Amino acid sequence: MVTHYKTAGHLACGHHGKNLVSTTEFARVKCRSCRNTDAFKDARREARNAARRAARKAKVAPAALNWRAAWVQRLSDLPGRQRLPRGFSGQPFV
Repeated sequence: MVTHYKTAGHLACGHHGKNLVSTTEFARVKCRSCRNTDAFKDARREARNAARRAARKAKVAPAALNWRAAWVQRLSDLPGRQRLPRGFSGQPFV
């Protein structure tokens, strides 16, 4: 049985019917007409790019935030009042 791509409540290829199998998962779509539509190609591209961005952000973000937290902790451990350097939200005392 052919599986169609469903987007915004309609089939991408334009077929109609109550007994047609449809999905929003790209790997399960078997209809060649659906796979060749701009809606399917754009949605697949957007999902792939979003996954790449999420992977890149997950790889970079923790390293970028850890040094700031470590610096705040280091200044907090020092005796007396210490000022945070520029770029730390208004240079408050720690």
